[in-house]
Amino acid sequence: MKSLNPVLTHPALHLLGKCKTLYTLEQIHANIITTGLARHTYPLSRLLQSSSVLDITYTLEIFTHIPNPTIFLFNIVISSLINHRDLTHIAFSLYNRILLSRTSIKPNSFTYPSLFKACASQPWVRYGLALHNHVLKFLESEYDGYVQASLINYYANCGRLGVARYLFDQITDPDLPTWNSILSAYSRIDSDNGMVVDTFGTLVLFKEMQDSLVRPNEITLVALISACGNLGALSQGVWAHAYVVKNGLRLNHYIGTALIGMYSHCGCLELARQLFDQLPQRDRLCYNAMIGAFAIHGYGHRALDLYEKMKLEGLAPDNVTFVVTMSGCSHVGLVEKGCKIFESIKEVYGIEPTVEHYGCIVDLLSRAGRLREAEEKTLARLHLAPVRTRAKTGGNYVLLSNMYAGIDKWEDVKSMRKLMKHQGITKIPGTSLVEVGGAIHEFIMGDRTHPFLDDIHLKLEEISFSLQEYGHKPSTKEVLFDIEEEEKEEALLYHSERLAIAFALLMVDSNCPIRIIKNLRVCGDCHASTKLISKIYRREIVMRDRIRFHHFADGACSCKDYW
Repeated sequence: MKSLNPVLTHPALHLLGKCKTLYTLEQIHANIITTGLARHTYPLSRLLQSSSVLDITYTLEIFTHIPNPTIFLFNIVISSLINHRDLTHIAFSLYNRILLSRTSIKPNSFTYPSLFKACASQPWVRYGLALHNHVLKFLESEYDGYVQASLINYYANCGRLGVARYLFDQITDPDLPTWNSILSAYSRIDSDNGMVVDTFGTLVLFKEMQDSLVRPNEITLVALISACGNLGALSQGVWAHAYVVKNGLRLNHYIGTALIGMYSHCGCLELARQLFDQLPQRDRLCYNAMIGAFAIHGYGHRALDLYEKMKLEGLAPDNVTFVVTMSGCSHVGLVEKGCKIFESIKEVYGIEPTVEHYGCIVDLLSRAGRLREAEEKTLARLHLAPVRTRAKTGGNYVLLSNMYAGIDKWEDVKSMRKLMKHQGITKIPGTSLVEVGGAIHEFIMGDRTHPFLDDIHLKLEEISFSLQEYGHKPSTKEVLFDIEEEEKEEALLYHSERLAIAFALLMVDSNCPIRIIKNLRVCGDCHASTKLISKIYRREIVMRDRIRFHHFADGACSCKDYW
């Protein structure tokens, strides 16, 4: 009978798995040295892994005293350092040490995934391309599943979805991590544009995955459910929920959070709340999703109540918690409550407010007419925001254009457009999505490609006539063109949300609400006209714009004209 290797079965290694304090770890470390285990790679790897959980600086101290560490040990320390963002530079320093080593060690397929993970955020993004070259140089097979998955994630995080898809298509038989990476890439939202990058692709890819022999797991379903939420594809989202239940997948925090977000973003707030209440365990992610759901639907008081309940359950708020809770305050005018939360970020929790936090407080103060305070916070926000972010975001330019157009300063509007062109910034066209019979229809202002175009235009004319009968006069100040008044009114008529509403009135059952997703903020005229349309046609219209949900019914909106 073959005896077990004593190096692998030494009692000290068993104790490492139970180690809870640094003091105990130091004693085990001393034992590993005195027994000679420190001369072997496996005991050292266990020691490095255990110490990284307790004290990463102690991990580095151990590593520096290892003569000629193997690539296996390098990989463990690099991976551990990547989990501490403020120590990422040391991880790259160790990688350079591998490259410059005079011994036979060289990077392998376990070296790169954690480094690509670090390259997902600044200031390390620019190193990703060099790392990709190193993959091609050092790895015998660059199509290792985990390396390819990390590459796909890296390019997707950089907004280069085409490259990510190209890498995916080079793989003959993608494994589960690779499928999950490309599905997650397709389901992400482009926050600058306020609309999905290509969440249609997620649904198509999932169908392809089902046709393969790879069985989806919880990560796969999170990507799929998130895509359905982004698109407002309620039918597909319900199907995904049923798939989780039918196939016995665990309703963990991640799937639970994704489902809460999906139902909320599809306009089904109560379904989101029911799911939240049914979760056996709720972590901070679940609370953030539900607080955010209450916030975007205009239930600021309920968002605040849940925020307080979360703290009572011993869960400390994080950056996302502060953003969604302050947004909830902003939507219903809870100025003092929102200001108190903003002040607590640093005073109570010791966290430095981010650009997003300043954006929330500026929005809150501006809505309340406290413009001087808002201006002070805006200056602080601009100071925090990186130059590249300020230069490439078109929102501020469009806001100024709106202001100039509102007071008929058309030369200034033209100047702003020239400046945007010079900076390489384009205004994202307004698009609206509406689900009809399980299919998603997309409309763009002035769209002339829809197969029901003639019927839609006839319906628009009918809507326009009905609005006039109810005394509605279009608010043309929001049309940013120096053209005749009649042409401005016509431009408003063909806004993307108007096209979507006209189509939905034709196609959606009269007993069902009309659900629309718009990538930009709904304009004042479309908001006013939609209220009237809900009364004239006796229809409930649920519209999600870039800021929040609007529930229109019987001539009124849930936002009470405060948005």
